[in-house]
Amino acid sequence: MRSPATIAACLLLCSAPLAAQRPARGTRPISSSGPAAARAAWLLGALADDSLEGRDTGSRGSAAAAHLIAAELRAAGVRPAGDSGYFQRVPLGRVTVTVQGQPRRRVARLPDLAARDTLAAENRLPFAAVNVVGVLPGRDRRLRDEAVVVSAHYDHVGIGRPVNGDSIYNGADDDASGTVAVLAIARALALQRPAPRRTVVFLLVTGEERGTLGTRWYIDHPVVPLERTVANLNVEMVARPDSLVGGPGKAWLTGFGRSTMGAMLSEAGIPIVPDPRPEQNFFERSDNIAFARRGIPAHTLSSFNLHADYHTPDDEADRADPAHMAQVIAAAARAVRLLADGPAPRWTPGGRPDAPVR
Repeated sequence: MRSPATIAACLLLCSAPLAAQRPARGTRPISSSGPAAARAAWLLGALADDSLEGRDTGSRGSAAAAHLIAAELRAAGVRPAGDSGYFQRVPLGRVTVTVQGQPRRRVARLPDLAARDTLAAENRLPFAAVNVVGVLPGRDRRLRDEAVVVSAHYDHVGIGRPVNGDSIYNGADDDASGTVAVLAIARALALQRPAPRRTVVFLLVTGEERGTLGTRWYIDHPVVPLERTVANLNVEMVARPDSLVGGPGKAWLTGFGRSTMGAMLSEAGIPIVPDPRPEQNFFERSDNIAFARRGIPAHTLSSFNLHADYHTPDDEADRADPAHMAQVIAAAARAVRLLADGPAPRWTPGGRPDAPVR
């Protein structure tokens, strides 16, 4: 098994070119308005750049993204909370499964980190898979042992079938945009005085596209015990406005009425409304569901408008609306502060999903 220092060095070396990273090459300049929008545009372009090759789990591009995310958390003044600095190592490898009578290889979770060393070379991922985790300690003596987890997944689907000559699935909206939002929230909260009453964990996970692998590993190895984790606000696909909830600057929450979180945001005047497409079952289609099934009120904030670029090479940074992103990020930061300072949300009758089968 590689040592934590070796893994950290690998991530640093494989992502060194990002120091001078610019928005995605070969695309239109990203328009923005104001410093918050400009920063969101720059970071979105860096994470969705062709050089990251779609950030597939365990790839060089994913490792480069992890290093960039850790650097942003460090610059924000958020403390590292992984088992190797900001990195929480996730034991993943390739296994063979049978699908409709045909053997197929897929990425799956291994029992522990040592199990990676028992894999044949062809079943190992090119680079270590990691979550990136930071923590902002709470100030309140009574509440600082409780935590709110703010999450997004930074992985995407990598390189795939070419479409009009483009084979890199950049995943700007899905979910570089959510990653940008969580990093911006971390920066905002770290600057606020007084600090939040509860501890806030910033969790950027790998492996969502492979079956919430990173989130499920974190849940089994949390920074703050799950019994003291009072809420999870996940952010997924906020790069473009959704006309069904009012267009630019507006966002929606999956499973709005399943817990008291939605009502708390509404009563505070935060412009986050119910998911306008409940038939799409988005509540169970992102990382929040792993927390929810363990009994933690957990929802995903989004403005996904069902655009046709979803999981295609056309999900590029130049199609984002940075001014919209900046407004959604500001609302999300208010929501996180409310969760960190106010009453813990509770499930409403019938709102909690079934526990996972173990």
